[in-house]
Parts: sequence; C-alpha cells; structure tokens
Amino acid sequence: MTRDAYEQRMARAGQAAAAAGLAGVIVTPGPDLVWLCGYQPPAVTERLTALLIEPGRAGQLLVPVLERPDAERAVGAGALEVAGWSDGADPYAELAKWLAPQGRYGVSDGMWALHLLGLQRTLPGGGYAALTEALPMLRAVKDAYEVERLAAAGAAADATYQDILGVRFAGRRERDVAADLARLLTEHGHSQVDFTVVGSGPNGANPHHEAGERVIEDGDMVVLDFGGLKDGYGSDTTRTVHVGEPSAEERTVHEIVREAQQAAFEAVRPGVACQEIDRVARRVIKAAGYGEYFIHRTGHGIGVTTHEPPYMVEGEHLPLVPGMCFSIEPGIYLPGRFGVRIEDIVACTETGGRRLNVTGRELAVVR
Repeated sequence: MTRDAYEQRMARAGQAAAAAGLAGVIVTPGPDLVWLCGYQPPAVTERLTALLIEPGRAGQLLVPVLERPDAERAVGAGALEVAGWSDGADPYAELAKWLAPQGRYGVSDGMWALHLLGLQRTLPGGGYAALTEALPMLRAVKDAYEVERLAAAGAAADATYQDILGVRFAGRRERDVAADLARLLTEHGHSQVDFTVVGSGPNGANPHHEAGERVIEDGDMVVLDFGGLKDGYGSDTTRTVHVGEPSAEERTVHEIVREAQQAAFEAVRPGVACQEIDRVARRVIKAAGYGEYFIHRTGHGIGVTTHEPPYMVEGEHLPLVPGMCFSIEPGIYLPGRFGVRIEDIVACTETGGRRLNVTGRELAVVR
C-alpha cells in the first residue's frame, strides 16, 4: 500500500461521512485505523489514539506523545496532521479542539467506553454512531488489490485443507487436529490464526464448537472451520469430512448442504440484495425437510477482519456490488448426532461470483 492509496481511502471515508449526514469519523486503534492510514500502535492501552477524518479535509491523528515517532513512520502518515498529547493532559480536550461542538460523528465499533464517555463529557452537545451502522459500506467494497490479497489468503487456507486430509483423525482429540490446522495455516503464510473449529460427531451440531478433549472416532462426521490473517487479509473456509465410510443419511445431508451452497453461489450478481443469497440457500434446505436445522445466517463480509459487513441474512437489503467479498456457508445441524457446513469466500464481480476457495466440496473420507 502507498501513501496515495491511504489518502484515497481517507478521502472516501470523508465523502461517505458527508453522504450519511455525519460531521466526520473518529477512528481508534483496530482494523479501521490500519485500513485507513496503515498505523497500528505498538500497544493498545488506555492512552487515547484517534484518527479524525472530516469531509474535504486532510486527516488528523492524535497520539500519545511517546508514540508520535511510530505514528509518523506509518505509510499513510504523510497524508495526515499528526499531533501528540502528553501524560497529565486531557486527551479529550485536545481532540475536542478539532471537533464541531454540535457535530455527529461515526466512531469505531471497538472504541473503548472510556474514550466515548470522555468525548461525551467534553462535548455534551455532540452525537456519535457506530461505524458499522452509520457507514456499513466503508470497507465492504474491495479494490483489486484487496481482492487479490483475499484470494491469496484463501489459497493458503485451501492448501491447509488439502494437507489436513492426509492427517490421521481417528483416535486423536479434536484439539490435536485443531493444532494441526493452526500449524498448517502458519506454514502456508498466515501471520495470525483466528479460529480452528473441529466439531466431531455430536459436537459438529454446534456451529461454533470449541475444539476440545473428545476423541474422534471411526464413523464420525467432522466439521472443520478455520481461518485467520495472511498479509493483513482474512481467510475463512469450512469443509466437512467423514472418518471412514459415511452412511446413506450422512451423504444425503451433506449433498443437500452442497446443493444449497452451490445455489447461493450461482445467485451472486450485482444488484441482488444480500438477503436473497440467504433466501436461496435456505430454500434448498427447507425443501429437503431440514429448514429448522439451518440455524445461522448464510454469510458475512470479510477483509482486514474475518467478520464485517455485508451480511447475507434476512432483512439485509443492501445490494451486492462488484468488489464485495463474503462467505457463503449454509449448514445443517442435527442435535446430538452430527453437523454439516460448507463455506467458501466469494467475490462479487461484474458478471457474477468468483470463488476464492476452490477445494472440492464433496464429502471427503479421512482415516
């Protein structure tokens, strides 16, 4: 990323704020700060760090004075006014000097309550809205650079899946297979592993099961959901495997989920409402008689975090736009028995969907 690219992102954020009727956005440490200006503080502490972006103006970054040298070295800092505040000073009073007293600002979803309350105390006439609610499209539409970073992360996750198929499952604990997934993600270039779900047998009926002490047995269906960050962008994929030969019912349930995932993928095109992707997948599963066992949304956006807008869920009327990247992950979860989920990251293009995960979606048999 170059200074010019960060400057364009900040200008875009300012324009989006104006269109939403906001005076600007206030961004504290986290994914939004890194995405907008490339700065990640050396440590997240109670000391206030805040990026202010207002329409038509250069961004302003307020940091603890002891961290100012690090902030000024950030790639996008050349497009910013960087100011420091010293211990003993009131950082909210310093930030308030830049703000409109009666202005309404979008703020980072993860802003500490300490900081938001400090701003409200200093500027009681101001108003604040979470960025996800006020500017849901801010990071939702990726440029070509970002799509290719996501594709590279997806390819690394695919390589991890191909390798895990050769690992022994039967007789080992879920947590041991999860450790294999984490190791393989790192070996394939991930700098951060966010999750390694290994749900075997009845544990697979819990979509967010934490890999535990259960010993995987011959005859188990096993849900594998794993991902993290590679070069700053996320991966997230799910495949369901079977230890030994599956039963006819297990094959049938897996095939229903595969058909639902394929139908939802084929529905991707510009202008389609996000909720329609959810509806398409859900119709397939409901028609097969398993509608009550599909218990979560069909997908979520992905970028510099693994979960972000847009969401493929009923009630989300945002239209798909080329550059949006999101998961498609229908599932069926039979309590006390087993679960099945299949997940790919998909990019919306001018002509339809592009899968960023390309491993086979058939039911793989492992040993």
